[in-house]
Amino acid sequence: MNKVMTRTAQPRPTATRPPGRRDSRRPAAPASRRPLGPPATPTGPRPTDLFAERLLAVLSGRRPVHWMLRHTAGAAYDDLARLAEHGPLRTRGTDPVVRDIGYFVPRTGALEVFARIAAGDQLRAMAFRLEQGPDLRWRCTAVELGGPRPPRSG
Repeated sequence: MNKVMTRTAQPRPTATRPPGRRDSRRPAAPASRRPLGPPATPTGPRPTDLFAERLLAVLSGRRPVHWMLRHTAGAAYDDLARLAEHGPLRTRGTDPVVRDIGYFVPRTGALEVFARIAAGDQLRAMAFRLEQGPDLRWRCTAVELGGPRPPRSG
């Protein structure tokens, strides 16, 4: 005769910790060290992710530079056009992908973003700055790729 044993759930004892002490099983950074996240739209991706993908599409040759015209401000469009002219992220075989994105919030309405771009066994760095305009739209105001900067003319 087989016995079926059931286990009843026992209430877990409530932990009583001294004030200010964390549960070591769930470490968390202190509030002062937590990074400020870029604002996410309720229906879409974060602007950091969106712009990293857009810039990658242009710099890899999958999209034309003018596709970014309404998403850039200031000299960023000229810098992007100069970079894209040489197709720095074009590869043979493996399409480049965004591996990792990080950011810094220098002030409200501005994000300084870096992205690691991988294509096969190659890894490149891309940095860009986003600023939020009065219309609350994010625009790219600077873009750079890893390596030495070309001299600016004019």
